[in-house]
Amino acid sequence: MNAVISEAYREEQQNLHKNPSYGSASIMYAPMVSDVINTFKATDVLDYGAGKGRLSQNLTVDHDIKITMYDPAIPQFSEIPEPHELVVCIDVLEHIEPEYLDAVLDDLQRLTKRIGIFTIHTGPAIKVLSDGRNAHLTQESPDWWLPKIMKRFNLKTMNATSNGFHVIVKVKNGNIDIR
Repeated sequence: MNAVISEAYREEQQNLHKNPSYGSASIMYAPMVSDVINTFKATDVLDYGAGKGRLSQNLTVDHDIKITMYDPAIPQFSEIPEPHELVVCIDVLEHIEPEYLDAVLDDLQRLTKRIGIFTIHTGPAIKVLSDGRNAHLTQESPDWWLPKIMKRFNLKTMNATSNGFHVIVKVKNGNIDIR
C-alpha cells in the first residue's frame, strides 16, 4: 500500500482533532449510512477517516454489524485495515493532501468489497491549518471529482448537498454487486 498521508500532516490532523467540534460531519450522515447498511444488510463496515468515531456512535441498524475505524492521524485507529463490505468516507477526501489523493482513492478501492459511501465538501472549511491554508485542501466541483471516483468504482447514485455532494458506489470487475 502506498502512503496516504505525510508525517507532518498526520501531526497537523492530530492537533486539529483536539478541537471537540472538528470531525463532526459524520453525525449528519449517520441516518443515510444506517439506511444503506439496513437496505443491503451489510455486516462489516469500515469508517475511513473515522476521526473521533462519531459515525459508529450515531448509527441505527436493524442487524448485527462489525464496525472498524481507520484514521491514520488517530493512533488508536491507525492500523491499516482489511477490506470490508461497506466503506464509508465522510468529509475526508477534501482534506487529503493533493499529492496523496490518488493513493487514498486507490486505498478506498482496495478496501471496498461491495459498496462505498463517500461525501465530499466542495467549498472552503471554517477551520484553517497552522500554516494558514484552508483545512479543505482540495476545493473542486463534482465534475472534477467524479472522473477520479468513477475510474475506480461504478457510480450507483450521486446527490448534491448544500455544500458538496455524496455518492454511493459499487465495486467494479466481478466483486459482489448491489441491486
